[in-house]
Amino acid sequence: MPSGRLSVVVTRRLPEPVETRMKELFDVTLRDDDTPMSRDELAKAMAEADILVPTLTDTIDANLLARAGERLKLIANFGAGFDHIDVASALQRGILVSNTPGVSADDTADMTMALMMSVTRRIPEGLQQIKDGGFSGFSPTALLGTRVSGKRLGILGMGRVGQAVARRARAFGMQIHYHNRRRLREETEAAFEATYWESLDQMVARMDVISVNCPHTPSTFHLMNARRLKLMKDGAVIINTSRGEVIDEPALTRLLKSGDISGAGLDVFEHEGEANSELRNLNNVVLLPHMASATLEGRLEMGEKVIINIKTFADGHRPPDQVVPSML
Repeated sequence: MPSGRLSVVVTRRLPEPVETRMKELFDVTLRDDDTPMSRDELAKAMAEADILVPTLTDTIDANLLARAGERLKLIANFGAGFDHIDVASALQRGILVSNTPGVSADDTADMTMALMMSVTRRIPEGLQQIKDGGFSGFSPTALLGTRVSGKRLGILGMGRVGQAVARRARAFGMQIHYHNRRRLREETEAAFEATYWESLDQMVARMDVISVNCPHTPSTFHLMNARRLKLMKDGAVIINTSRGEVIDEPALTRLLKSGDISGAGLDVFEHEGEANSELRNLNNVVLLPHMASATLEGRLEMGEKVIINIKTFADGHRPPDQVVPSML
């Protein structure tokens, strides 16, 4: 490692307390505005810095990593997801990658429930009616939604976020079902009174609500494809606060338009920043701008994890949140 303070480049604006603390600890270059770096700007940063602090808006592939300088030894990602980084290529070049897991599980689970209630109880439609001046008084048949109590919730991905969703959904009186790469331990399963489905197809066909909470990996790309989406029962809804690539978005759009899927709540999209116009025009869809983890408390905790990963690495130790090949 070079002597003196580490050279750290941050690619996006971070909460002020995080930036201030980084200034105190490192020779840090901060972003003046909150626009994503261009590819050339990323390449320049990677050529000159000891450590890069990117976010999910920064696509760091093998070609970009080939332009990295010999000084770059750690990519300390600000965020839990790392599908935007070619971790295998980075490791081949001796560049470690770390992330910030476990920080936003509760925040994301809160938003999952908010989307679920928004879709099933038609909250945006009611809000729009008020804004448009169309509310003339109570009507027994207006904006009828459905209860979530007693309904079957199928959780796709029972990691930290999935389990946080399960805890909240149980408080709403929902029945918990899940599909996961590995079955939970018996005592964990019992705590949620959860039913495990080895077959995702069989689970999808029987649920009232599907919640997507798995990461985006090569094996989960379009895991909810057209065939699987068509298996959803009449009246079912789907919620996604994970990654847009897990759902075949064009297929979902078609099924929502036809009414084969009753509704959807989406915080993420297959092409980030490009919520398609067809989805935006559907009344049975609630769309949010990737804000499930957007709490001040969560962002500050993410920043603290980034700083700890960098400091631990600078001290000659393995970053506590290093991404390892078994996680890919």
